[in-house]
Amino acid sequence: MGKVAVIYWSGTGNTETMADAVAEGAKAAGAEVDLLFCADVNSVDSYDAIALGCPAMGSEELEDGEFQPMLETIEPVLTGKKVVLFGSYDWGTGEWLENWEARCAEKGIALAAESVKANNAPDDAALASCRALGAAIA
Repeated sequence: MGKVAVIYWSGTGNTETMADAVAEGAKAAGAEVDLLFCADVNSVDSYDAIALGCPAMGSEELEDGEFQPMLETIEPVLTGKKVVLFGSYDWGTGEWLENWEARCAEKGIALAAESVKANNAPDDAALASCRALGAAIA
């Protein structure tokens, strides 16, 4: 089994709850998992798969104080790894996630499974989807 990093930023705890569920799913599928807050990430070279979680901020954007700079640092090594995205939003339809998926495509990062988004606090269905997301990259 592979080594999985679940990397997230969370303001209210919703995306953190989702990150916990992604990590649970990957562990249940037999992967070695590290759950990391984005500010604690320097390198992802040693991981086979990366789950990235960030909520929608401002006008449908990724959090730009800690998450965005970390993402820019690791993006060059994400090509060729299993990568999935998740996060929560409070308004609109979750367009920030579609923009993020497009950004990955532009950078040559292939997503290994369908992204998971939750409106505010993740419900049971969203958490089940998060666990499935973790299992998909394990």
